[in-house]
Amino acid sequence: MQKDRIMTIREYHDADLDGMIAIWNEVVEAGDAFPQEEPLTHETGTGFFASQTYVGVAVGEGGKIMGLYILHPNNIGRCGHIANASYAVSSSCRGQHIGEKLVLDCLEQAKAHGFGILQFNAVVEGNVHARHLYERLGFTQLGMIPGGFRMKDGSFANICPYFREIQIMS
Repeated sequence: MQKDRIMTIREYHDADLDGMIAIWNEVVEAGDAFPQEEPLTHETGTGFFASQTYVGVAVGEGGKIMGLYILHPNNIGRCGHIANASYAVSSSCRGQHIGEKLVLDCLEQAKAHGFGILQFNAVVEGNVHARHLYERLGFTQLGMIPGGFRMKDGSFANICPYFREIQIMS
């Protein structure tokens, strides 16, 4: 668990769901990072987050949910040791290195849950802050998929898959 004087990253609780859903939906509705097109309701969000292997939340003073991540298998069977994750930080909390702390906690949780690789399938090329963060944390870009992401305005953007081996973490 990552902790500093104003924020803790921990596993989510049901009481966190409304804050988590609001942040998740903010990213979905922006239409430039997550593949989902439909916002979560309380009912669908409860099921969605409960279905993940692990969900971490960044909690600030007063219990404010500042960001979150979901962790789950990227595939099944012979590829089940590869995890996938998504990250969301409230627009009102960006610029505070919360995303970095979420990724670092996610790597710890992935290892604790038996995953050997963390892979991101669809990082939008224009998401330069995320891409620089992943590269700084040792992720490797696997290439580029031209036009792999349909933006909210209907245009297409390239996506850049990334991966990092977890077992070699220091």
